[in-house]
Amino acid sequence: MVMKKLNRLQFHVDIKADKSTIWNALWDADSYRDWAGVFYEGSYAVTDGWKEGSTVNFLNPDKNGIYSTVETHIPNKLIKFRHIGNVVGGEQQPLDDDTKKWTGSSEQYSLIEGQGYNTLRVDIDIMDEHLDYMKETFPRALQRIKDNCG
Repeated sequence: MVMKKLNRLQFHVDIKADKSTIWNALWDADSYRDWAGVFYEGSYAVTDGWKEGSTVNFLNPDKNGIYSTVETHIPNKLIKFRHIGNVVGGEQQPLDDDTKKWTGSSEQYSLIEGQGYNTLRVDIDIMDEHLDYMKETFPRALQRIKDNCG
């Protein structure tokens, strides 16, 4: 099996809103659907309230996507996901050779206090074949989050 290199990307946006407003724009079910829809229309998450240690299914309308563990969750400050594997038809799949190329990758959302604004920073591991798409799409998702805080 050939291991693919994961690329660490970082995105950020300054938002003139308090941390709890930004956090709600990220993780409230309806708000999440709105900004995640930038990546794939109709995307949603099945979660146990984003609790630390819980599993989250990130899905498209066909119930396909990925499942992840909430590794760290400090409300209004930081949430870190460890991506594990694929979901097909709403069912978590065992790891296969393709999945093993990215299992263990992470995605982290941080709020950093500034003067009159807060910065939302995202650090994410991306496989080579998704780099261009993420570089183009993630800034649009962050802008949607910012717009939803207004």
